[in-house]
Amino acid sequence: MATEIKAPVFPESVADGTVAAWHKKVGEAVKRDEVLADIETDKVVLEVVAPADGVLTSIVKNEGDTVLSGEVLAQFDAGGAAAPSIPAHQEPAQAGAMPISERDPAVNPVVPDSAPQTQSAQDQSPAVRKAVTENNINPADIEGSGRGGRVTKEDVVAHVAAPKAAPAAAAPTATAVSLAVGERVEKRVPMTRLRQRVAQRLLSASQDTAMLTTFNEVNMKPIMDMRKAYGDRFEKRHGTRLGFMSFFVKAATEALKRFPAVNASLDGNDIVYHGYYDIGVAVSSDRGLVVPVLRDTDRMNLAEVEKNIIDYGTKARDGKLGIDDMTGGTFTISNGGVFGSLLSTPILNPPQTAILGMHKIQQRPMAVDGQVVILPMMYLALSYDHRMIDGKEAVSFLVTLKDLVEDPALLLLDL
Repeated sequence: MATEIKAPVFPESVADGTVAAWHKKVGEAVKRDEVLADIETDKVVLEVVAPADGVLTSIVKNEGDTVLSGEVLAQFDAGGAAAPSIPAHQEPAQAGAMPISERDPAVNPVVPDSAPQTQSAQDQSPAVRKAVTENNINPADIEGSGRGGRVTKEDVVAHVAAPKAAPAAAAPTATAVSLAVGERVEKRVPMTRLRQRVAQRLLSASQDTAMLTTFNEVNMKPIMDMRKAYGDRFEKRHGTRLGFMSFFVKAATEALKRFPAVNASLDGNDIVYHGYYDIGVAVSSDRGLVVPVLRDTDRMNLAEVEKNIIDYGTKARDGKLGIDDMTGGTFTISNGGVFGSLLSTPILNPPQTAILGMHKIQQRPMAVDGQVVILPMMYLALSYDHRMIDGKEAVSFLVTLKDLVEDPALLLLDL
């Protein structure tokens, strides 16, 4: 039964998406809920899965194409069987067809070195077929740059525009090129939609806000001693390790209660004071920077914070973060220390008015009661929008957070 495979319904904040990858080929049998394609938006990557067991009969939107919410991506035959294979000795029925050994390596895994590596007509997009026909080109003569060696329209255009080499001139082999002395290689890769969006937001934050940063330092020894004393019991009871981030999340939450302006946001000429505490934790992923949000951190204990952070980190690594996971947030924490950063200036995450930057823990000589003591110290940076937050509030907020981290008992005793 023929079925249309459509793009997911995007939220109102997402206008469109891009087909990032097709994981199945035309004619390939798939199982129910197998991933057919990835749709990348400016916030997350969405998976398109098979509605039932069947066969992918045609692809309407190729990799790199822009798709709208609910737009048809492909045609699917529910309950259908995979296309029959062509015997290895039989000539393909269509000019430029892909040999069976390339279409399905499992059928004929032994491929002679001289076997042609061409693309079947059914794997070509309409634009490619038209361009090939109009220019009287054999697809076998074109080197495909698409997924799986597919020939794209750009490949055809480049092939037509390329100067024809003299027949006697032998093309350099891949080995000769890769070993050329003094070679200066460049690779041009388009930015993903997510990275484009991150770039736009960061640029907007630096241009449209009166951003200022205040710094302080925190002695991490009390927390490190607590982790050493209770870490094993904590992990045994709660099933998760006791990390540093949970202390900073809880300390930031308490400090936000005392300084509501730092937990506010700007909406045009209005200041929106939030009566809840949703703290975003910046996470670096292969696709770019993402900021999943911990909801109602004032109601979480340390174990719940740690579990949620681990869960978000796993989702970010696997590309499973949903739009709801990253929507909202009243304050953000970014930990550049995990990469070795000693000091940096974090950039605001609009419409939020402040962001906390954590850094590397460094052993440094400190003066304590007139004595020089080596302590594990961390620099803290609070960037804030000076249009909304005065310097006194920003500095007081950071000092309060520092005091809570250096003496965790203050958190337990609500002091």
